[in-house]
Order: sequence, then structure tokens, then C-alpha cells
Amino acid sequence: MTAAARLKSLLEQDRCHVMPCCFDALSAKLIAQEGYDLTFMSGFAASASRIGAPDLGLMSYGEVVDQAANITETLSIPLIGDGDTGYGNAMNVRRTVHGFARAGCAAVMIEDQLAPKRCGHTPGKAVVHQQEAFDRIRAAVDARTEIRAAGGDILILARTDARHEHGLTEAIDRAAHFAVLGADILFVEAPKTEAEMRTVCDNLPGPKMANIVEGGETPDLPNAELHDIGFSIAAYPLSLMAAAMQAMVTSLRGMRADQRPGQMDFAELRRRIGFDTYYEVSSGYTSSHRS
Repeated sequence: MTAAARLKSLLEQDRCHVMPCCFDALSAKLIAQEGYDLTFMSGFAASASRIGAPDLGLMSYGEVVDQAANITETLSIPLIGDGDTGYGNAMNVRRTVHGFARAGCAAVMIEDQLAPKRCGHTPGKAVVHQQEAFDRIRAAVDARTEIRAAGGDILILARTDARHEHGLTEAIDRAAHFAVLGADILFVEAPKTEAEMRTVCDNLPGPKMANIVEGGETPDLPNAELHDIGFSIAAYPLSLMAAAMQAMVTSLRGMRADQRPGQMDFAELRRRIGFDTYYEVSSGYTSSHRS
């Protein structure tokens, strides 16, 4: 069963899947270890982790695909990759979708922001005109068709940020046409109220994703309420990154006073990284067992 097929199966369930977002292979592994069904490689968090820079188009296509491949190599659950704007025109979008499929992603997100894109909950973002937005999704769907013809598969998560500049009606209209073009999952970024979230779900077909940024513009509602509204996925793009950064800062400050606050036990740390599994498997090989 392909990663895309596993994701399709999850989306057919009558529930809203809580989706903590990862930024590297270790964070993705922890998400899977804790029993979550899927994850998303947050562009915001991956840019911070890999190059120590904000998510403002600084990380290249090659770096993003490489990061995704590193994650899927160790991951047992479906990964949705952040394909940003597709890194250029419609032909670049096609290449992006093919690249994320080769990297093992179950789906790739393509959005309608101007390049360089910005985090959906930060100021200054703008979107391309409708036809260019539609061309991006059409190109993504065409690439998906080619991938399926070759025996692979990937889903298309179509995102619009039009709410910020043009209002909710325009955002819904764009997303509705994304569905007509063949997008598998729809994502209207940054609705500002619960009423707007309900309007999105009431007026769009198929699976919808909510993006919950703590302190962001979209209300942070309980999962049961998100399900009632009509969302299939609730993404939490920065929760793990923020927790990890806070833990590291706390530890660094504590070390000045010879404190070790909140450390994971060394045995559990080794187990979660995979040392125990490595030693168990390598015990069958004489030379490897000595490493």
C-alpha cells in the first residue's frame, strides 16, 4: 500500500486527524512513535531547523526535497510535503510534484502565494492572480497523472491564501475551482473566526485541512469541534518546533547554574533514536555487532 493510498484511507474516515508537523527525521520519528497517523513537513519549521532562517523562500527546492526524503526514509506513516509555490512557473510545479513523489511523500501542498512566499499567519503575503493559481494546480494534477501512469502515486493539497488580501469569498471560490481541477485536499489558510471556518467547510467539497498556529489568526478549537465543522485534518505546524526551542533555551540557561531541567532519560533517548533496534538487528551479523 503506497503512502498516498494510506493517506486516502485515512481521509475516508469520519474524523478529524490531529496532525503534528515535523521538521526533520527525528521529530517525524517521535510523531510516529506517539501513535499519530500522519504528519506534515512544515516549511516554517524545516527552514528554521535546516538553515536557521525564516520561511521566506530562502530554502531551495533541492533542499526541501532532500529534507523530505530524509524524513520518509525513517517514517512509517504518510508525510505531506510543503511544496510552497512550486518554485516557479507551471513547469516548475510539475517538477516539484514529481520530486516530492520520488522522495516518498503521500501528498504535496501547492499554494497560490507570490514568490517568495511567507508564513500564512505573518504580514506582507500576497497571492497571484486567479489564472496563475489555477495553472499551478492544473500542472500539479497533470504531474500526478504522469506519476500514476508510471505506477506511483501522490495526492495534491491545494492551498489558497486569498483570504488575507481578497476576502473569504474569493478564497472559497479559488479553492472550489482547485477541486474542479482535481485537487485531493483543500486548504483555505487563515480564516479568522469559527463562523468563517464553518463557511469554508460548508461551501467546499472533499477533505479540508485546518491550520492551527498557536497565537495565529485561526481559532485554536478542540478537535471534536473541528470535526463537527467539517475538517478532515487539523495541522499544528509549529507546536513541536516551539516546544523544542523552549526546551533547548531552558536547558541552555539552566546549564549556567549546573542545572539539567527537563532532560529525557538517557535510556529512553537511545531507544527513541533507534539504538536498541540497531543492536537487536545487528546481533545477527558478527562484524556489525562489534560496532
